[in-house]
Amino acid sequence: MLELDFKRLPPMTSAPTVPYGSWKSPITSDAIVAGSIRLGELRLDGEDIYWSEGRPTEGGRNAVVTWNGDRQRDNRRIDTLPQPFNARTRVHEYGGGAFIVDDGTLYFSNFADQRLYRSQAGQAPEPITAEAPLRYADALVDNLGSRLICILEDSSHPAREPVNAIGAVDLATGSVSTLVSGNDFYSSPRLNPTGDRLAWLTWNHPNMPWDGTELWVAEVLENGDIANPQLVAGGLEESIGQPLWSPDGILTFVSDCTGWWNLYRWVNGEVKPIVTLEAEFGVPHWVFRMSTYGYESATSIVCAYSQDGVQHLARLHPDTGDLTSIKTPFTRIGGLQVGPTQAIFAGGTPTSASVVARLDLTTLEIQILRTVSSLEVDNAYISVPEAIAFPTSENRTAYAFYYPPTNPDVTPPTDAKPPLLVKSHGGPTAATAATLDWRIQYWTSRGFAVLDVNYGGSTGYGRAYREVLKGKWGIVDVDDCCNGAQYLVDRGLVDGDRLAIDGGSAGGYTTLAALTFRDTFKAGASLYGVSNLEILVRDTHKFEARYLDSLVGPYPEAQQVYKDRAPLEHLDQLSCPVIFLQGDEDKIVPPNQAELMVEALKEKGLPVAYVLFAGEQHGFRQAANIKRALDAEFYFYSRIFGFEPADEIEPVEIHNM
Repeated sequence: MLELDFKRLPPMTSAPTVPYGSWKSPITSDAIVAGSIRLGELRLDGEDIYWSEGRPTEGGRNAVVTWNGDRQRDNRRIDTLPQPFNARTRVHEYGGGAFIVDDGTLYFSNFADQRLYRSQAGQAPEPITAEAPLRYADALVDNLGSRLICILEDSSHPAREPVNAIGAVDLATGSVSTLVSGNDFYSSPRLNPTGDRLAWLTWNHPNMPWDGTELWVAEVLENGDIANPQLVAGGLEESIGQPLWSPDGILTFVSDCTGWWNLYRWVNGEVKPIVTLEAEFGVPHWVFRMSTYGYESATSIVCAYSQDGVQHLARLHPDTGDLTSIKTPFTRIGGLQVGPTQAIFAGGTPTSASVVARLDLTTLEIQILRTVSSLEVDNAYISVPEAIAFPTSENRTAYAFYYPPTNPDVTPPTDAKPPLLVKSHGGPTAATAATLDWRIQYWTSRGFAVLDVNYGGSTGYGRAYREVLKGKWGIVDVDDCCNGAQYLVDRGLVDGDRLAIDGGSAGGYTTLAALTFRDTFKAGASLYGVSNLEILVRDTHKFEARYLDSLVGPYPEAQQVYKDRAPLEHLDQLSCPVIFLQGDEDKIVPPNQAELMVEALKEKGLPVAYVLFAGEQHGFRQAANIKRALDAEFYFYSRIFGFEPADEIEPVEIHNM
């Protein structure tokens, strides 16, 4: 049975009064990274379960782990992929779909050389493809077992964008051929059970996959070629996702044609809804192989859907649309994979670390196969989030999760209110969820309040809420973060003179824009964030090359708008301290964006700090760097807000302090 509760410690009989920010916490940066992993993709191969896990202690590599049905009594896990192999693809830079398993054989893209490899039990991985400027993702083994059908990305032409296509890799020779091409992007090649029809998704600039995609189906000829392609659904303003064939050969997919990502199927040439609900049965296609549903049988779908920022698990009857809830403790469910007897997913709750969970579809019992963190603390140290809705600009309502400062070992001072850290998620077409994140608890257990904002443009609240950000990036998101902070100030929950904001990637841009164009916050931290929109639109990778067309405006036609919203262009309006945390190998937001901002702040005389991490790309994966980034930001605020940390923290050089 499922047990997710933490060990209880004896209650404190008395607690001293300690200033906010100076609380001693067992949730240290060392403890967070020491036993932590990052859950990646999940796969089913018969009764066997596979998943990838990013390991900070192994340089951030993505290992592949097997849990074998024959070893259920021992609950043993086996590393399937030895070091130094790293199952990670760079297609679209964000990757996903880096490995599959077919009848016990693992096929994966290796990060170092981006070649496809084959790994069989007891044997070292062997390369399938030759060294070439090709990348591979989202593969499947065809019915004859003679080739992989996958997404290809050809970067052999440095003067132009990579070329994407659907291709085939011969498993005997490693030769690569193209099956479908001509559009800017492709994803989700899926064969029907008999192997004679192939479905796929495609879209073109300037659309992102959550703006508009097309679902196509074609015949697969005996020689493996593709013939007679047919458009099934989608268009410039309809987002289609996750095509999947039922066991009896009916094509199913997610569409937001009603304003919500609901499930549909294609029967006798006609698209019919399976369920119509103001809920999200899909997620934005940031990486390949994202999955929120699967077939238990031809007459039963197991699916995850989101309402009001909380995810639920259910059974869905495709013929009647009947939706039956499956009770779980989880508020976030990701990577759902479904078989005839079991379903697996990554699950999280507000008070327990994320896990790989196995659901027995007969008994509905849940078994925990892996936990992302070995850190154990008393529940009394855990700040439980409260979902809040608050008024914001243009008579809108925005959403967030509020975490109060929590520590049983101290008594908060009665003559002060806590500092607040507002967090702006990346994407910006993404979302935050109310699941345990030790990095948030790091702050709350030291005396900070945290507000994790799902600003306008976030997913999980329907297409209309997602499109609030169209043309208004740097305005709507900034308004919502500022108004969320003010909402807490007005209710007397936080100190209005000690408000900070941080964010990574797109969230870093929101942070810098809030610090530049508003006077709500007194300090902030940009983690690999954008400071100049023109640099971003000129330098970024193909997948996001036209993303800003919808968020800001077409470039260069809207060049002045780009300048108007670039923090780097308006340093005269920035008058508070900032710390920048950046990877030196970041191809999505190159280091020059942070460095230009740092130099400008130095010249202006504002307190500024810059920490550059060697060997890191977009996001931090190495244990030492994750620890350093967390501690450096906390140290920075301690100097700015004037409190003494309870722990010894390696100082950060702060210019103009």
